[in-house]
Amino acid sequence: MRVSKEKAAENRERILTEAARLFREQGLSGVGVDALAEAAGMTHGSLYSQFGSKERLAVEALTHAARTSAARLSDAGTLEEYVMHYLSADSRKRPGEGCVVAALVGEIPRQGAAVRHSFTDVVRAVTKRIASLMPGRRKSEDEALAIVATLVGALTLARAVDDDLELSDRILAAARTRLMSH
Repeated sequence: MRVSKEKAAENRERILTEAARLFREQGLSGVGVDALAEAAGMTHGSLYSQFGSKERLAVEALTHAARTSAARLSDAGTLEEYVMHYLSADSRKRPGEGCVVAALVGEIPRQGAAVRHSFTDVVRAVTKRIASLMPGRRKSEDEALAIVATLVGALTLARAVDDDLELSDRILAAARTRLMSH
């Protein structure tokens, strides 16, 4: 039975949304094709017919995750607003909806070239967005990269510690203070 173009596009969007969420929550290696297909309400075969491989799906899911994260942060009109949202307790609690860079940074070096390239494109896009929020400041790409590295590092550390949130909260607060004092 043939699927209409509209239904196929809807299925593709659902697969990308679920894959982006699962990859951010469980990592690229932590999610199998069966779990991805089940989460999207699709069959294993339909997932492969849409993307051809798990790696191709990961590449597109990275881009999808970055696009949805960017849309969520699009209302941040200043660097301070962006930092406050990015380094919030809510962002810490919701890795499946948050920054794909922070969620997957430790796993990307072990991935194939296509996934690494997609991830690099995401880092460049986030850096460009940060640079756009730096009016009145020196708009150096290196400064924007340092801010991105601080954001990602702080969120990653805040998610990793297991001290009943005391240290985690301090990590987020310290990074916010440092970024807003420059």
